[in-house]
Amino acid sequence: MPINAEYRGPGELPEVIAVFPLPGALLLPRGQMPLNIFEPRYLAMVDDAFRDGHRLIGMIQPDVTHSSDRNPVLFRVGCVGRITQLAETGDGRYILELTGVSRFRVIEELSVLTPYRQCKVDFFAFADDFIARKGEEAVDRQALLDVLTDFLKANNLNVDWEGVESAPNEALVNALAMMSPYGPAEKQAMLEAPDLKTRAEILIAVTEMDLAKKRTSGEPGLQ
Repeated sequence: MPINAEYRGPGELPEVIAVFPLPGALLLPRGQMPLNIFEPRYLAMVDDAFRDGHRLIGMIQPDVTHSSDRNPVLFRVGCVGRITQLAETGDGRYILELTGVSRFRVIEELSVLTPYRQCKVDFFAFADDFIARKGEEAVDRQALLDVLTDFLKANNLNVDWEGVESAPNEALVNALAMMSPYGPAEKQAMLEAPDLKTRAEILIAVTEMDLAKKRTSGEPGLQ
């Protein structure tokens, strides 16, 4: 396995992957997610990811509304990422960055001896994830920027507008979706969106509902 891997299609990914259940965490293809790893089972997962050469970890949300035990039921769709940066902290933690490769659908969770969970997955339903910037011309960029402006004003936040304006639509939509402060259900809807246009529309709709709630009730928005 080369140090820098380029995956050109679903057939180049393994059928069984380690999964990291994390509520509210959204990883999307070509997006970057920082992780602070400290639990022993996930430290072992990272070590094994390097040992097998793939350096892949599947990010997936637990469906907490239908779970009550130590191993909660998982949503059926997640996104696999490759470890592209890793640092040891000196106190037993790993600080790493995952770069999203492709979404996957869980076929079944496997009974394994590892302390972390593993699933047999299917990437073929998301073959378009391997095509960078696919469908970004259909995104209503101005509507996205308008709702971003309203959100920033409502929450007294600032943003690097030069970076925003220079970002391609795919990078902009996915970065805003990943950083958005919404809950697991909204994050899962954005993850499972069939295309970039729909993902942007979901993000805009959820943000507009949050802003409307703040305007009409005076209650704090989703944080």
